[in-house]
Amino acid sequence: MKLITEEVTNVKIITEGTGANKKLYIEGVFLQGEIKNRNGRMYPIDTLSREVGRYCENFVNKGRALGELGHPDGPTVNLDRVSHKITSLVQEGNNFRGKAQILSTPMGKIASSLLDEGVCLGVSSRGVGSLRTTNEGHKVVGEDFMLATAADIVADPSAPDAFVQGIMEGKEWVWEGGILREQLAEKTQKRINTLVDQRRLEEHKLQLWSDFLSNL
Repeated sequence: MKLITEEVTNVKIITEGTGANKKLYIEGVFLQGEIKNRNGRMYPIDTLSREVGRYCENFVNKGRALGELGHPDGPTVNLDRVSHKITSLVQEGNNFRGKAQILSTPMGKIASSLLDEGVCLGVSSRGVGSLRTTNEGHKVVGEDFMLATAADIVADPSAPDAFVQGIMEGKEWVWEGGILREQLAEKTQKRINTLVDQRRLEEHKLQLWSDFLSNL
């Protein structure tokens, strides 16, 4: 099973309440079915509807639908990097419109500061599943698709796809005894190694900014 991510850039910022009750949200189309996206993939709407239904029942409706700031390198949500909570995910035709509340976690404070300063951020869904290639060369997501999070917050959504693919999509994941374990091919490992220094640099900058905010 591959780790599958999709980026969306057209999200809007919503502020609700004032003063101590002020809450910041991002809202927009988080997922789309039945269209070939810019990564060359297509999600059958039946597969997407089923999985979003499961995700909403088990996570959104129970206040457990969390997302991270930045690109994690696996399907697990890391609590120390959580920046927001997805509060709704509703189907509108072949689209799924979501809304997420920015939290007061260290990463949430970073996201909030960036948004307040007018930085354009996007969202990226994350899940695991198989892909099959059609005769036309389209990659269709399989029925085994499982959504890990409907939206991580990502910077520079227009960055080259190779960066996302090298970190996120070059890995395969399988269930072994109920535990999701990573399988790396030699070619994939070489691609990821070329990005290690850049990735560490970005994570280091985020940590420095997080430390600064915690001392305000």
